[in-house]
Amino acid sequence: MPGKVAPAPRGPYKTGIQRREQIVQAALTVFGERGFAGGSIRTIAERVGVSHATLLQHFGSKEALLMAVLEEWDRRTVETGLSGVEGLEYFRRLPLVMSGHLANPGLLGLFITMAAEASNPAHPAHAFIRHRYDRNLTTLAGHLRQAADTGEAASLTPARIDTEVRIVTAVLDGIGLQWLNDPSTDIVQAVATFIDRTIADWRRH
Repeated sequence: MPGKVAPAPRGPYKTGIQRREQIVQAALTVFGERGFAGGSIRTIAERVGVSHATLLQHFGSKEALLMAVLEEWDRRTVETGLSGVEGLEYFRRLPLVMSGHLANPGLLGLFITMAAEASNPAHPAHAFIRHRYDRNLTTLAGHLRQAADTGEAASLTPARIDTEVRIVTAVLDGIGLQWLNDPSTDIVQAVATFIDRTIADWRRH
């Protein structure tokens, strides 16, 4: 019947979902603190209060667990204020994204750690991180191009757009790295200041 709502999971199935979520959350914290190589399955299992074997029953391998954690990080990032916005407004929302990361500091620490580790092609997260960077650059370029096409920003060549979005990405990563080394860093204010100046420059040109 159209519009019929699927029943909420319950019993063992619901318990299994909750357990997976607990494991992903614990893995997110451990990988964020120690990286993929230093974060052991045993440590993650201990934080959840399950056995090493039980954890592997849910995910099969450490690599599969890492992918689940990175996908969760990706999902939360999209949900933090970026859905349904276009043009320059997309860039104006980036400080909100950073604020969302601060509410889940393990996520930001995880990505910064993984991005550095995964530059090695042999790292299990290499393809994921590379794809995410490519997708992010494409998304940012699309919004800046749209702003230029609609007159929200000045006309910019494709080469200039590519350079600009790479600079934006580099600043976000750099501020995150500074915060990881010094948690007192006001990354939200820093990103907001950078974005305001950058948008003003795009409009002038």
